[in-house]
Amino acid sequence: MTGKEIREKFLKFFEERGHRILPSASLIPANDPSILWTAAGMVPFKPYFTGTAKPDVLRVTTCQKCLRTPDIESVGHTARHHTFFEMLGNFSFGDYFKEKAIPWAWEFTTRVLGLPADKLWITIYLDDDEAHDIWHRVVGVPRERIVRMGKDTNYWEIGVGPCGPCSEIYIDLGEERGCGSPDCAVGCDCDRYLEIWNLVFIQFFRDEAGNYTPLASKGIDTGMGLERVASVLQGVASNFDTDLFREIMDFTAVLTGTEYGADSKTDLALKVIADHCRAVTFAVSDGALPSNEGRGYVLRRLLRRAVRFGRLLGMNGPFLHRVAGAIIEQMAEAYPELPANREHILNVIRGEEERFGETLAQGTEMLNRLINEARAAGRTEIAGAEAFRLYDTYGFPLELTKEIAGEDGLTVDEEGFTAAMEEQRERARSARQETEYLSEAGVLYKSVREQFGETAFAGYDALETESRVLALIKDGRKVDRAAAGEEVEFVLDVTPCYAESGGQTADHGRLSAPELAVEIYDVQRPVEGLFLHRGKVVNGILKVNDHVLVQVDTGRRRDTARNHSATHLLHKALKEVLGGHVNQAGSLVGPDHLRFDFTHYASLTRDDLRRVEQVVNEAVLAALPVSTTITTPDEAKTLGAAALFGEKYGERVRLVRMGDFSLELCGGTHVRNTAEIGLCKLINESSVGSGLRRVEAVTGTGALRYIRAKEEQLEEIGQLVKATPAEVVHRVADLVKELRELEHETENLQARVARYEVQNLLGQSRDLDGAKFLAARATAPDMDSLRAMVDLLRDRLGSAVILLGSPVGERVNLVAAVTRDLVPRGLHAGKLIKEVAAIVGGGGGGRPDMAQAGGKDPSRLQEALERAYEVAAGQLRG
Repeated sequence: MTGKEIREKFLKFFEERGHRILPSASLIPANDPSILWTAAGMVPFKPYFTGTAKPDVLRVTTCQKCLRTPDIESVGHTARHHTFFEMLGNFSFGDYFKEKAIPWAWEFTTRVLGLPADKLWITIYLDDDEAHDIWHRVVGVPRERIVRMGKDTNYWEIGVGPCGPCSEIYIDLGEERGCGSPDCAVGCDCDRYLEIWNLVFIQFFRDEAGNYTPLASKGIDTGMGLERVASVLQGVASNFDTDLFREIMDFTAVLTGTEYGADSKTDLALKVIADHCRAVTFAVSDGALPSNEGRGYVLRRLLRRAVRFGRLLGMNGPFLHRVAGAIIEQMAEAYPELPANREHILNVIRGEEERFGETLAQGTEMLNRLINEARAAGRTEIAGAEAFRLYDTYGFPLELTKEIAGEDGLTVDEEGFTAAMEEQRERARSARQETEYLSEAGVLYKSVREQFGETAFAGYDALETESRVLALIKDGRKVDRAAAGEEVEFVLDVTPCYAESGGQTADHGRLSAPELAVEIYDVQRPVEGLFLHRGKVVNGILKVNDHVLVQVDTGRRRDTARNHSATHLLHKALKEVLGGHVNQAGSLVGPDHLRFDFTHYASLTRDDLRRVEQVVNEAVLAALPVSTTITTPDEAKTLGAAALFGEKYGERVRLVRMGDFSLELCGGTHVRNTAEIGLCKLINESSVGSGLRRVEAVTGTGALRYIRAKEEQLEEIGQLVKATPAEVVHRVADLVKELRELEHETENLQARVARYEVQNLLGQSRDLDGAKFLAARATAPDMDSLRAMVDLLRDRLGSAVILLGSPVGERVNLVAAVTRDLVPRGLHAGKLIKEVAAIVGGGGGGRPDMAQAGGKDPSRLQEALERAYEVAAGQLRG
């Protein structure tokens, strides 16, 4: 079976058994900051297993995109390690349990996939007699092929929260795949027994003290690796030999002029490129962008590692975007978001490849400096830690560092390099935190919701409500009261206060009763349906069951609503002006300003910004009515509503319409008519990552404050240049003209001084085997001026070697030149300056006829100049 056929058969099998097929969730976990990537099929369903959210259906099946990065360096060296992979799974949220999950797993494995029953082995948790009896008595697996294993392999738990025993299906691939040990059995690290499916039985809750309590509502979470199953069904020894990878590797082989199977180094490179490019393609499609931190750093590291292996195959220019194109074509049917985002994916990958080329140039400069420092110190080896820094910071492969260092007669401390890499891995392992199903605080908030029910939100229609205090929480514990001066969290039965979500900041407000006042400064939703208010008791005592009046800060709410509605108009305007590829990538909406992130490949021109601002304000002035309706996701999609990609939407969604101009899914608060926005003024545009731009703007009172501040600046400038605001531009233009004339005069004076200095330097030249040699200190403000002096000297001296050094502050600039007639005699300006620059603590290089360098120690300039004659003479001697 092909990978596509396995995927389809799995989903169809469970659909026929009452499961809803859901599309894969984004690789970027929605509303889960505890993890960088979706690394398992259950990740999108964590809230259902913990009970913090209610599922629309109790049976689900998916083929989930997954990305894991703990063992990046192992990819390509083993048959099974990948960064990106697909996980087939079926899930039950309090519906069926072991009695159905186990027989279905056996039926699919043996009847649908056709795997031989006598080759299958089962593992269960040590004391899971229930699973044992189902496998043996119901399914018919012989007792001798059911293996009881310990907690480290067959019990699933991560910190506090739901957990339970596991049962795994293994297939015996034959003695020839084994390690040869007489003790080889299920669980051995060799390739004979391959785990293909893991069934997790979520039946307990583990608390902070380590106590296990049976869950009233039990769950099923299974995971079957598509790549592994494909390798078994296609009869190949490695996942990379399945159709899921071979199509990509064969494409890359043609692209690079190589052949898969020709030699181990080429095979390794092709495997790494295929794996990493799959990961990068899917991650970019889901909204990730290369950067220097978080998931962006992971993405950049994968992309650059793939590029480095491409260079080993002779690919010195951008090529990964072409491999990504092949991946999109292969996976388009299963993942329609790939062709939909094709242009964005290819542009991001190509742009990052081109930037990496520039980074490699910087790494070369650093390596040259390391070589100079080593030679100046009399060392013959580049330190391993420095070689690793080149690898980690600039993406320099160890092989490239060794090659360049070898040209200068140096070696690289490979053991030190390996030790430095292991230290980094250890730091990464120490820093990596396991994701918890539910934190201790989450358990508390969930219990509050279970006790009192969900909070009723009245804030769309009302800015004040009469409410009852259901619970008070202080320092992670329930309390009965909070006195004046204390900060406390509290839950109400009904609230008008908007909780922070969807990029919109939380409402502020006031809670009051006779002799009681509480300032509300934050509102959150720690579990679905529960509004948690945070405030400070200003006066009186706040108690559980108090009846209170809750009032939203109306000024802050209105300012925030103006900004939020403006983001909808801005989104549509950006699409109209820049193109349909523009998609929202995040936003922040507060009372003072708005921030809108979107996909686009270049900075916006002044004309672009003016047109976007014009389109937005035309919609504001059109006084478009703003309305909201509740509908289904499918109906909203049919209507053409924009949605924030990666967000999880329930069975009912809120649709915000602004006339015929904008239609978006949104749960935020808005104006009733676009005219209430008043004015939208764009104040900044910037880059926040590869292929990602950010626009900031102000509206209403914020726009008024911005304009007033600009007017005050204009008045201050007018006072400085002694002109009225109307005359400021002409006055500044005149001043700029005067300044340029003065600069021109200064340049002329500097040129005359340089000519005088050149005249004095001519007399300092000496003979060098029939040629003239000049190494001298000069006075030049910058490198350009120093080069100009060298050019003058070269014209005047004729056949010559020239080296000038000029101290500038705490640094020194060096320029060397060799007339072309002397180059065939072995003289080389680049090599000359490289050796001399090391004396002043610097590095550089260049062509045989012209080179430049910089140094950090001007005090040793004379020593460097004196050394230059010896170096040049040595070049002549060969």
